[in-house]
Formats: sequence, structure tokens, C-alpha cells
Amino acid sequence: MEALKVVAAVLIGAGTGVVVSGAVFAFITIVGVVPRLAQKTKTERQTKVYESAIIGGGIFGTLTGVINFNLPIGSVSVVVISLANGIFFGALAMSLAEVLNVIPILTRRGRLQHGMMYFVLAIAFGKLVGALLYFLVSGFYDAGSM
Repeated sequence: MEALKVVAAVLIGAGTGVVVSGAVFAFITIVGVVPRLAQKTKTERQTKVYESAIIGGGIFGTLTGVINFNLPIGSVSVVVISLANGIFFGALAMSLAEVLNVIPILTRRGRLQHGMMYFVLAIAFGKLVGALLYFLVSGFYDAGSM
């Protein structure tokens, strides 16, 4: 009976993971992060590399969530990986904002004719401060209390 519960938990967990990952990749596809990023960086020929990197990152991220292991990569590598992660999420957020026409709507409703660059920089700076608080201030966010 106990083995049946374990098998059911594994099947439900794997099925849920497939559905969630499919939804995330569908969202990334619908938002158009990869083609837009390739277009902006003038690297349209490397679209397959971008797609493969996103899929590989998704698989690696899933494995790190399931399997507890350590990679001896050093502090510099952690900074580089974290920077790449931040760039990806920033590109995803800006792609979503662009698709939903958030920025043009904000400029019209907020009557912003000048200074849009400072508005975007303020958002980025806010994200940076939030991340620094999260990672550097002990007890700023305690997941155990949720």
C-alpha cells in the first residue's frame, strides 16, 4: 500500500511538472521573448541557440529543484549565472510589458512626454534594491513563517 502511494505521488508530481513547464514555455513563446531578443540584438541566426538555452535552463532548474547537489563553480561563476538570470527575467518582463502595451499606456495616462528612460531605470533600480534586500539582509524574507 505504501509503494502505491509513492508511485501515485511520483506520477502526480511528474504530471503536474509537465503541465506547469508546458504553460511556462507557452507563455514565453506567446510573449515572443526569443524572436524579440534576437531582433533587438541583431542575432536572428542564433534563435535556435536561444531556444536551446531556455530549454536547457528549464531542465537544469527543474533538476536543481528535485535533486539536492552542489556544483563547485566558485563565487565568480555564481555572479555570472545570477546576472544572466536577471537579464533573462528583465527581458521577459519588458517583453510582456511591450506585448501588453504597458509603457505607451503609462505615458498617455501619466502624461509622461519626457523622462521615460528614468521611469524604466527606476523600475530596474527598485528590482535591484529588492533583490539585494532579499539576499543580503538576514531575516528580510523568512519562508519558514509562511
